[in-house]
Formats: sequence, structure tokens, C-alpha cells
Amino acid sequence: MIGFDLSEEQEQLIKTARDFTKAKIVPVAGKLDEHGTFPTEIFKEAWELGLANCEIPTEYGGLGLSCLDHCLVLEEVSYGCLGVNTTLAANMLGSMPLLIAGSDEQKQKYLGMLVNEPVHAAYCCSEPDAGSDVAGMSTKYTQHGDDYVISGQKRWITNGGVANWFTVLATRDRGMKHKGITCFVVDANAPGVKIGKKEDKLGQRCSNTCDVLFEEVRVPKSAIVGAEGEGFKVAMKTFDRSRPWIAAGAAGVMRRAIEESRSYALERKTFGVPIAQHQAIQFMLADMAVKYEASRLLCHKAAYMVDKGHIDSVISAYAKVFSADSAMEVTTDAVQVFGGYGYTKEYPVEKLMRDAKLLQIYEGTSQIQRIVIARNMLGRQ
Repeated sequence: MIGFDLSEEQEQLIKTARDFTKAKIVPVAGKLDEHGTFPTEIFKEAWELGLANCEIPTEYGGLGLSCLDHCLVLEEVSYGCLGVNTTLAANMLGSMPLLIAGSDEQKQKYLGMLVNEPVHAAYCCSEPDAGSDVAGMSTKYTQHGDDYVISGQKRWITNGGVANWFTVLATRDRGMKHKGITCFVVDANAPGVKIGKKEDKLGQRCSNTCDVLFEEVRVPKSAIVGAEGEGFKVAMKTFDRSRPWIAAGAAGVMRRAIEESRSYALERKTFGVPIAQHQAIQFMLADMAVKYEASRLLCHKAAYMVDKGHIDSVISAYAKVFSADSAMEVTTDAVQVFGGYGYTKEYPVEKLMRDAKLLQIYEGTSQIQRIVIARNMLGRQ
């Protein structure tokens, strides 16, 4: 039996996240964006309310919420600011390799840090010449006795400049492609770890994004997450788990764009009537609503599959590509509804549009999602 009803606990979770967003995020989102200010205090308050690190299991001190629960939270947070959403989600992204393949000792230590204090984690996968092509990475590791030495440069690392620890993908031999990749967990204060410049981004400006450099960073064998040579599988499973979160972020920013557009359309007059009475505007609003609803359903289906243990790369790809592209279309239409005012910072819709663009890029571009879907349809040749 298929149902769409949420539990009382989930409804309360939504209310908590929604009230927090309206009280703490919406009033300051514009200033955070303008100055590129990291949302330190917002994160601390979210952490205190249990809105951060949602999926860390109870045996490691977390709340043990489901993927769907997490998506419900992220939609509400994204209504206020996608940059804040990304800051929160990045902790779980950094944690996911440990949840998938980490040892109990690793989980106790590193997940414990996140639940005991309002600190950050980061996932180091992308490189200057290897974003969506994970198997093409050049960050290298070599074995020295019982230790391993990691050297390389990671790029576009969310929370990179504020993280206490990283999950890092590196290759023994680039020629081995995906078979040579291993995942490690590395403390941010380890000798040789250096933080590069903070990126000055188009949108999601309050989210911390920077290079992380590993210069002959020595780690023990116990730092390997899973088995040596299994890092590519860990990375792919991580993205399968994280893509529903992006769909949730897209849903949140769409809902905000729709609400802002509806309110403006009922107030703004042209030719003697509110623009909401013009069919051209009505059709835009209707299309926006359909894209939001469809995106949310795909998000919830992908999250439901995760929670049932039936993690499907294609379902996750459906959710990400449709919701990310829809968010870009909906926020662009919101600017159009506002006309010239939408192009100014007097109204929030230009920020929504700038923030939405990144949804089509990070954690596998929209084009990569289409490759995943098409290969599944046609069979790998």
C-alpha cells in the first residue's frame, strides 16, 4: 500500500525546521549572501535543535533520523537559504563514507565529534581536473610501512575551510582508474594539510568552499575507510545517498520562489489590474507549482528507497536532475514575474536564482545524471 501521509513526529520535525528558518535564516540570508559570511551562529543553533547531522545513528550519539526525515529538514532550511542548507548537508556528506564503510572505531571517533560539538566535516573528492570524472583524480597515496602518505589538491570542497576532519579520496596509481582509489579519513590539523583560498561564488555565497591541499600528509593504516582499492565504490554509494538531499534543497528554494511570486503577482498592477489576472503570469505560476510538486515527489521516492535499503543510482539521478533543472527554471521565472524589480537586490528572487544554479553542478552535474539514466536504459556497452 502506497501512502503519502507523514507521521506526527515528521510533522513536528517540519514545524521545528520551518519555525527556525523563518526566525533565524530568512531575516539574515541577504546579508550573509552580500558579504559571503559563513553562518556560524545559525549552524550552532541548528545543531542545538537537532537539525544538523540528522542521519548519524543513535549508537554513535546521533538522532538516527531517516533519509526522508533529513530531506524534510533540508527543504525547510533551503526555503530560507540554500547556502545554509549546503553547510548543514556537507556534514552528512563528509560522514557518509564512514556510515557506508567505516570501522566502528572510526565512527565512534569522528561521528562522535559532530554530535558532541557544533563542528564540521568535509568530503574531499573533486579536483581541479577531476570533478564528475572521479576515476580521473590525481591525488595520490603511497604506502610507507604501516603508514600511508597522501599528496594532492582537492577543489570545490564545501566546509573545507572550517572542517575538523575530512574524508579524502586518493589513488595509488592513476592508470588503475577506479580500481586504484582508496578512501581515507584525515584530521584537519594533521601536518601537511593546508587550506586554499575561499571561492568568491555566484550563489550560495555563505557556504564555505575552498581548496584543500595535502602535502605529504602521513596517516596510519587505520585511516583507511573500508578496504584499500574500494574508494570508488564508496564514493558512488555516497552520491547515491546524498542526491535526495539536493532534490530537497531544490524543493525548498522552489517553494520560496513560488510564494514570493504569488504574493507579488497579487499586488503588482499593470493595465489597471494585478498581474496575477493576466493569463501569461497564471501559466508561469501554474508551471512553477507543477515542477515543485513533481520534484518533491521524486525526492521523497528516492529517500524512501534509501530508507528501505533499496538504494538505486537511477532513482537518485531522476530526483537530482529533475529537481535541479526545475529549480533553475522556477527561480528564473520568479525573476521574470518580478520584472525589473526581480533583477535588483531589493527583492529576494535574484538570490534564489543565483543559489539554484549550483544545484545543477555539484555532486554530479545534470549532464552526468542523464548519462547515468541513459546507460541504465540502454545497458552498458
